[in-house]
Amino acid sequence: MKNSFIYLDNNSTTPIDPAVAKVISDCYSTPYFNPASQHRPGQIARGTLEKSRTAILEMLGARFRGMDTDSLITTSGGTESNNLALFGLTLGAWQKIVLANPSAKRSDYQVIVSAIEHPSVIGTAEELARQGFDVRKLPVDKFGVIRLDVLDEWLLRPSLLVSIMLANNETGVIQPVPKVAEMCRTKQVLMHTDAVQAVGKLPVNFAQTGVDALSFTAHKFCGPRGIGGLILKHGVTLQPTLFGGFQQMARRPGTEDVALMKGMETALRLFADLPSRYEPVARLRDLLESNLCHEIPDAAVIGGGTTRLPNTLNIAFPGVNRQALLMSLDLAGIAVSTGSACASGSSELSPVLLAMGLQNRLIESAVRISLGVTHTESEILEVCRRISSAAKDLRQSNSLGISS
Repeated sequence: MKNSFIYLDNNSTTPIDPAVAKVISDCYSTPYFNPASQHRPGQIARGTLEKSRTAILEMLGARFRGMDTDSLITTSGGTESNNLALFGLTLGAWQKIVLANPSAKRSDYQVIVSAIEHPSVIGTAEELARQGFDVRKLPVDKFGVIRLDVLDEWLLRPSLLVSIMLANNETGVIQPVPKVAEMCRTKQVLMHTDAVQAVGKLPVNFAQTGVDALSFTAHKFCGPRGIGGLILKHGVTLQPTLFGGFQQMARRPGTEDVALMKGMETALRLFADLPSRYEPVARLRDLLESNLCHEIPDAAVIGGGTTRLPNTLNIAFPGVNRQALLMSLDLAGIAVSTGSACASGSSELSPVLLAMGLQNRLIESAVRISLGVTHTESEILEVCRRISSAAKDLRQSNSLGISS
């Protein structure tokens, strides 16, 4: 155990489950041909693909029968799903406004995202701002929960889209998405949620969220990398961002991969009984949290005052540089992170933690620890030993004036 490598960066990506890998391998061995082809092998592939699509819609609480079925658009992952949602929904809503009022100005219409969104949402929103829309970033309170009072005030102005994540990727803090969706519905404003960190960790029911669109990706719940999804409510207009094909009703053209689709379906089925899988994880997260706070009394749990994902612990060790701690832990055989993997190449302070109004001494020393479903108590106790030892050593080096 003392020499073992322990992976604690599951909010970045999860190891693929062996059952999922086998399904994918079997699909590639079959083989499945292009599901867009009209010949018999192509239609067999199409049938398999659509069965998986229907199964995923059902498992995520979307309408999958009747004339008003919801849609599952498959993508390359969470980033593409979020890009497609923000661009597609905003431009689809804008097209309707222009048809009714050709003199309308983009700057008169809001696109609202929270200040703690994933870079794939923030970056897309900033591009929409460059295209002339009035993009606003909704503030959060000290716990990292969005300010509903501010949103209520902002929705008094003409708005096209509100995008609020279901659970934050850095702190694990869960957002009041159903309440936001209700507020948006009252104002006839479209609502999207980035549920990438929530699906596979929380019970997610598309209908119960009340949103118009929901993003997710398979590799966050032990599925394959390279495939994600965007669930779209029946009747919602989405402008495509890719062109040149008719697949998926031309909303996301390109050859679909049957193997990855089956892999995503299989992975989602593995997490069908979420309480049995994540109640033990939550207990281990709480054990790690309490032990670290005992070993280092001034450690601060970020977002600890509200409801979080069961596997996520963002914790700060004041006086310890987060990058130095990450490298020290890597050498000690512990994989953690300092925030979103999509921003891991940046040394800038976390925009999420800055938006929470935290002191720089906390932001500069915070690391994200995200557990998986296979950890044991003995592993977590060893993790606590290594992390507390590394943090104490770095503090001692700092007190002696030794560069880390």
